Amino acid sequence: MTSDMTARMLRLLSLLQARREWSGVGLAERLDVTVRTVRRDIDRLRELGYPVASARGHAGGYRLTSGSDLPPLLLDDEEAVAITVALRTTAGGLARIEESALRALAKLEQVLPQRLRGQVAALQTSLTGISWEERGPRVDPALLGALAVACRDHEIVTFDYTTRHGTSSTRRAEPCHLVESGGLWYLLAHATDKDDWRLFRLDRITDVRPTGRRVAPRPVPGDDPAAFVAARLSAAPTRYRAVATVHAPADHVRARSRGLATRLQPIDDRTCRVDASDDYLPRIAQTLAGLDTDYTLDADPDVLAHLRTTAHRALHAMDP
Repeated sequence: MTSDMTARMLRLLSLLQARREWSGVGLAERLDVTVRTVRRDIDRLRELGYPVASARGHAGGYRLTSGSDLPPLLLDDEEAVAITVALRTTAGGLARIEESALRALAKLEQVLPQRLRGQVAALQTSLTGISWEERGPRVDPALLGALAVACRDHEIVTFDYTTRHGTSSTRRAEPCHLVESGGLWYLLAHATDKDDWRLFRLDRITDVRPTGRRVAPRPVPGDDPAAFVAARLSAAPTRYRAVATVHAPADHVRARSRGLATRLQPIDDRTCRVDASDDYLPRIAQTLAGLDTDYTLDADPDVLAHLRTTAHRALHAMDP
């Protein structure tokens, strides 16, 4: 191949991996070539082992599918399994990788041979690790992958969702972003029935069903998904209320405390307010302990009782 042809085919492969299906005309426009040249390049990719399927229709269409052999990604079987398991474990373990690892996982699993998928599934169910910090509920990596693909393709999905009160219902939404916060994964989506933005905890989502209907990308208010989710979470109801008035500037507290985000609000140049409200009492105690400065606390009786018990245990442990 000439260098121009090689560059064009790499670009073609990148386009096929970026979207579920392309028309021949669409690919020709992106590559600035004729539809006939696209057909020839598709045949060359197939000769190299890439499973490109053709769709019927006047304009023609192409999509990258899973095949009987792994396409030449400069990876052998063991490397492919290792990378897939690593991506699944990282995403399933709720590490702060957000969507980058999920997009990579979606691309790799799209062409992973069936014989390797069994090895990946076996490893995923057999491997475990030790966590030294409190994490949220575990999320099925397959669910993460399915929603990542829906976000990428802007495809409307339906799923069953259980609320914090235990009631279940079927939802229909346009998935837009996956955001991790405080050990939990959230799906930021536009609910089609409510015509409004909604947050869904992934550990409460089951039975995701693609509808096949794709829509134009919908911009998130403020163009910052993480900030939008943080604002929604800070306004969400919690089981226990705990609000601290901190006797230090907001910048001082922010520099010494992690993960406060929108829960930290300045009052004036010398004081700020930290909303430590949560559903989990030890997490409230942990947030307050991390303030590293004096504060006054407005909290529910259960919170105060928990803090007294914790303080008593600490003082008792220091007694000679």
